[in-house]
Amino acid sequence: MTRSGSSPARYDGHADWYEDWNRPHAERYGAEVQQLLGPGEGLCLDLGCGGGHYFGALAATGRTVVGLDYSAGQLRFARRRSRTVVQGDAAALPFGDGVFGTVATIWTSTDVDDFGAVLAETARVLRPGGLLGCYLAHPCFNGPHIEWLEDGGVRAHPTYREAGWQSPAPWWGPFIRVRVGMRLFPLADLLNALVRSGLALEHTVETGSREVPTILALRARKPG
Repeated sequence: MTRSGSSPARYDGHADWYEDWNRPHAERYGAEVQQLLGPGEGLCLDLGCGGGHYFGALAATGRTVVGLDYSAGQLRFARRRSRTVVQGDAAALPFGDGVFGTVATIWTSTDVDDFGAVLAETARVLRPGGLLGCYLAHPCFNGPHIEWLEDGGVRAHPTYREAGWQSPAPWWGPFIRVRVGMRLFPLADLLNALVRSGLALEHTVETGSREVPTILALRARKPG
């Protein structure tokens, strides 16, 4: 996925597994990403594109998609889906100011060192009036502090107040958290970072397939 700061590309050793694991999830959530963004045109940056599983959903909105990821392993798959992909750091984007009409960032906030820096860079590369769509693990109900229960509920552990990269916990399970690690970016930090970026929040959705929402979707706009 993405990188910020000095961390390595966490997905490089897991790209083959992730390609198969994530494909059905992207097929299920693609329509929600489309609904969040709405129809559009012009260049759209898929920030943290991974293997490019959302390229089709983003392009279906009418936009021209450019993928960016730090993981060479992930980009190996992304290049099979598009020729327009770039390897780069989400916190130091290799693009000029105001290049994109839209930036979509999907499942990235738990994978980078500083999601606030990612939002600041996003604001820089958006043109005035440009749109940001964030489709993220819900920081309250889907993070390293959360234990999922069989009845569809969750148990929140007090590590929610410990922002940053988390040590593996017994409740993590055998899936992506254990493989690539997980960073906690609490809700207040997320909203404050969005305010600092200068982007104006337009719409918020809590969604997911469980009784408790596992996804937080935000749509924001750069003042024009």
